[in-house]
Amino acid sequence: MIFDYETLKLLWWVIIGVLLIGFAITDGMDMGVAMLIKLVGKTDSERRVVINTVGPHWDGNQVWFITAGGALFAAWPMVYAAAFSGFYFAMMLVLFALFFRPLGFDYRSKIDSPRWRNNWDWGLFAGSAIPALVFGVAFGNLFLGVPFCIDEYLRTSYQGSFFALLNPFALLAGLISVTMLLAHGGMWLQLRTDSDVARRSAQYGRYALLAFIVLFAVAGIWIANLDGYQIISMGDTQGFANPLDKTVTTSAGAWLNNYQQMPLTMLFPAVAFLMATLAWICSKINRPGLALIATSLMLGGVIMTAGMSLFPFIMPSSNHPDISLTIWDAVSSHRTLNVMFIAVSIFVPLILLYTTWCYVKMWRKVTVEEIENNSHGSY
Repeated sequence: MIFDYETLKLLWWVIIGVLLIGFAITDGMDMGVAMLIKLVGKTDSERRVVINTVGPHWDGNQVWFITAGGALFAAWPMVYAAAFSGFYFAMMLVLFALFFRPLGFDYRSKIDSPRWRNNWDWGLFAGSAIPALVFGVAFGNLFLGVPFCIDEYLRTSYQGSFFALLNPFALLAGLISVTMLLAHGGMWLQLRTDSDVARRSAQYGRYALLAFIVLFAVAGIWIANLDGYQIISMGDTQGFANPLDKTVTTSAGAWLNNYQQMPLTMLFPAVAFLMATLAWICSKINRPGLALIATSLMLGGVIMTAGMSLFPFIMPSSNHPDISLTIWDAVSSHRTLNVMFIAVSIFVPLILLYTTWCYVKMWRKVTVEEIENNSHGSY
C-alpha cells in the first residue's frame, strides 16, 4: 500500500473536491453560457455566436462531471447510495434537464425555423439553469442535515420528501450556484466574443457577480446561526469504516468550528469574495482574460469553503446525527482507495493535458461574421 488508510481517506476528500472544482470551472462555464443565451443574443446569429464559443468543448467538459460521479461511487459508496435514494427525484430532474443540452447544441441550427431555434434556446437555458439550481440546493441541504437512517446491516433509507429539499436556505444555496455560474459564463463570453455580444455578456456577468457577493455573504451569516454538527467521540479511523461507531452532537454555529481551529482556512471564503470583486473590476476595465481566471478561483473558493465548513462530514443525518456519514467512516476499503488513487494519479493529469490542448487549438474570438459566412459548418 502507498498510504495508510487514514491518509487515503483524507486524500480522497481532497480528490473529490478537485474533481468538483474542475466540473464547476469547465462544465459550469457551459451552463453559465447557456443560461445567458437569451439575454446576450438578440438575433439568431448572435445566439449562434454564444453557442459556438462552447460548441467544441461542452461534451469534453462533461468528463469532469462523469469522473466526479464515478469517484463518488467508488470512494464513498454509502454517500452515493444515500444521496441517490434521498435526492432521487432531484437527480432525475437534473438528468432529464441535461438531455436538452446535447440535443440543443447539435440540433438547434439544423432547421432554419425561428420557432424551432427559439424552443431549443429555451431548452438549453433549462438544461443548464435546472442542474445549476439543483446542485446548489443539494449542497444547501447538507448543512441542514439529510433525513436518512442506517440499519444494523449498514443499509441506508431516506425518510424525507422532494419538496422538503426546497427549503429557504437550500434555495439560497441554489441561487448562489446559479449566480456564480452566470458570472463565470459571462466572463467567458466577454473574452470569446466581440461587439454587442461581448458588451452584454460583460454587463450581465457583472450583475451576477454583485448578486453572488450579496448572496454568499447572506449565506455565511445564516450558517453562523445554523445548528452545525460536531463529532464528540469516534472509533479507530484506521480500522473498518463503520458509520454507527461514533457520537455526534449539534450546536449553533458549529459549522464555523474548523475556521477557529485552523485560521488559515479563512482564506477560502476570502478568496471567493476577493476574486468576485477582482473579476468585476477586470471586466469593467475590459480585461476579460483576468476576469475569467478570477471567476475560476472564485468557484474554487466557494467549493473549498463549503467543503471545509462541512469537514469531516459528507452527509449529516438530521434524523440521527450519530449515523452521519463522514470521510472517516463512509469510504471503501483500504485496497480500493489505494488502487483508485493510482488510477487517478495517472488519468486526471491526462484529462488536464488534453483539455488544455483542446482549448489552445480552438482558441479564437467567435464573431457574427464568421457564423454568417460559415452557416452550415457552425453550431
